[in-house]
Amino acid sequence: MGTGGLVQGYASGVFWQGFGAFFTPIIDAFGWSRGATAAALSFQRVESGGISPFVGIALDKFGPRKLMTFGLFTTGLGFIIMSQMQELWHFYAAMALLTLGMSFGTFITIVATVGNWFVRKRSRAIGYLMSASAIGGMTVPLLIWLVDSVGWRDALLAVGVGFWVIGIPAIIMMVRRPEDMGLRPDGDPSPDQPRSGGRLQRPVRENQIPVMAALKTRFFWQLAIGTSLGHLVSSTTLLHIDAMQTFGISRTTAGIAIFGFAVGSFAGRLVMGYIGDYVDKRYLMAISFNMQILGVLGLASLNATVGGVFLGQWGLLFYAVFFGAGFGGGIPVRMAMIGDYFGRRTYGSMLGIMSTVNAILGAAGPIFVGVMFDVTGTYRTPFLLLIIMLLASGPMMLTLEKPSRVQARFRISARRAASSATTSRAT
Repeated sequence: MGTGGLVQGYASGVFWQGFGAFFTPIIDAFGWSRGATAAALSFQRVESGGISPFVGIALDKFGPRKLMTFGLFTTGLGFIIMSQMQELWHFYAAMALLTLGMSFGTFITIVATVGNWFVRKRSRAIGYLMSASAIGGMTVPLLIWLVDSVGWRDALLAVGVGFWVIGIPAIIMMVRRPEDMGLRPDGDPSPDQPRSGGRLQRPVRENQIPVMAALKTRFFWQLAIGTSLGHLVSSTTLLHIDAMQTFGISRTTAGIAIFGFAVGSFAGRLVMGYIGDYVDKRYLMAISFNMQILGVLGLASLNATVGGVFLGQWGLLFYAVFFGAGFGGGIPVRMAMIGDYFGRRTYGSMLGIMSTVNAILGAAGPIFVGVMFDVTGTYRTPFLLLIIMLLASGPMMLTLEKPSRVQARFRISARRAASSATTSRAT
């Protein structure tokens, strides 16, 4: 988990939360429109979503080491090529390459591998893992300083080499399942070994739903669409530094705000990840989405005048606390829910498919916001429109069918199918 968390944290600090440090300098250097440049970020989401199912299937078949070897090498190469770009199409090509690499080398591969090591403690384990991403986000002010000090080209070059350096120990340490090392999920002893109290440890009963059967269910699509609305908003984080600057916030202060967002995200991941093993995850997801709504409202309110009242920079506090904790807290809970519903056997595949659905709306976020800025001259309007869309996510989470009911229904169906097969053979 530690080396996987290191990769996650680094990827978050230099791309998922930190790429905004490069966005404005690149635009200033080439004079590209924000809509055209943000479209590359949307393309990244589309490509990532299209690749995700294949990543999940390949992970279930080949394991994490082979995928991460290819993925981290390709990611580093993508950043290095981006550091040498001269035309807009170079930016698109480099983004496509690093997206391919990150799809195989980071999020899905690492989360699915950690998720396969836990059942009862899955939510908190993923919470601990994903807290590394929040820690990576705290380094964004350092990335901004690096870009401003050495230039965006040299900074991108250093970031690319960094992926190769941190990738080596991560690849060595990653193991697909605890059973591959003679262990059991959650650190439990084997069934024939007693606990410290002398009683035998009963194996955890897991739900195992075939992929094709899961795709035919209502609860899968309700979960996928509900979480996709959250991705529609969270995908715009790459534009938040630029947005703050257009609202009259200095580049340094924007970096501090991103640091605050990362601190809030860190706290949200740890807290919700831990209590997600004890509290209904549907409620936690609804809470996380409502917190994100408040956070985006804070972002849109920066230096705005409403009803004759100048709001100043107080929105930065709302942004850091509510958007940070809401965004971060929902990640481990959502990842654990997929395991609760579908089980470990197809966890990688289901995580990949869910990521594809999420990417469809997530891809629309950056290009929508960028184009709306080019048309209206402000980021406030698109952010407010995204809030309206996000309002539907909470009710969709609260009305999800419980995992226990889903498990019971599929167990009954499996027994009936087995009984029918036995009867057919007998006749």
